[in-house]
Amino acid sequence: MLGQAEKTELDAHLENLLQRAEKTKVWTERILKQTESVLQPNPNVRLEEFLYEKVQGKKPPRLVENDILGQSMIDAGNDFGPGTGYGSVLIRCGQTQQKLGQAQRDFIQSAHANFLQPFASFLEGDMKTIQKERKLLDLKRLDLDAAKTKLKRAKSQPAKESEGDLLAKAEAELRQAQTDFDRQAEVTKLLLEGVSSAHAHHLRCLHDFIEAQMTYFAQCNLYMNDLQRQLGSYGLSMGNSVPLQNMERANPSSTTVASDEGGMKAKVLYDYDAANMTELSLAADEDAVVFDK
Repeated sequence: MLGQAEKTELDAHLENLLQRAEKTKVWTERILKQTESVLQPNPNVRLEEFLYEKVQGKKPPRLVENDILGQSMIDAGNDFGPGTGYGSVLIRCGQTQQKLGQAQRDFIQSAHANFLQPFASFLEGDMKTIQKERKLLDLKRLDLDAAKTKLKRAKSQPAKESEGDLLAKAEAELRQAQTDFDRQAEVTKLLLEGVSSAHAHHLRCLHDFIEAQMTYFAQCNLYMNDLQRQLGSYGLSMGNSVPLQNMERANPSSTTVASDEGGMKAKVLYDYDAANMTELSLAADEDAVVFDK
């Protein structure tokens, strides 16, 4: 009877290995999926890249958003005129955006090669082999359970001469089923113990991923600091958007500002409305004198 079949229990070590392998599979899949979302937030683009990779073997080259923004800024700067303050600043900002885009593409490429691909290869290779052998182990256990039940039934029958052959056959089948099960359990156990090596490899991949992130953010910080210094030459800073240009040491006697200290003379490039009480509204083409504190 199926309901009365004896179930063969796995040893505790094998059970622990099976549980660890299942956790490894689940979390590797989740980390892989979430990392892909970080590198490419647009799900439609991810699907398109997936199809390209399956059909053509590689993803198509693609610009990131910083590239597109940078090109728009450069085109606008050229349209306004590279010789104007506004056009020149637009071009510089656009060039920096393109540098950020290149840094992002380099980071994405590194993350794919050193992090995503090893994780995906593990799932497609080692993990699928483990799952295949585990299914085979389950089948061998079912065969062993059935052999145990068959022998138990043969022993419970009234003793007859014809029953002797059945009992001997049932015992032989049980021995063979036990041998097959033990052999498959060892094969599965060896594969499961290899998950420790996979963890060590994933740890190295994780280090590579973090280093790639550090490099990416360091490059971004370097590019933005450089842009901030360039904007400072225009009388701008990241926290001050007053449009001044052509700063030169001013003579207090030539201005209406009554001060004994020297100042910096600047020309206003475009209208600026004060954002709060601590700022001044300026009109295009008027002169301004900035005094150092």
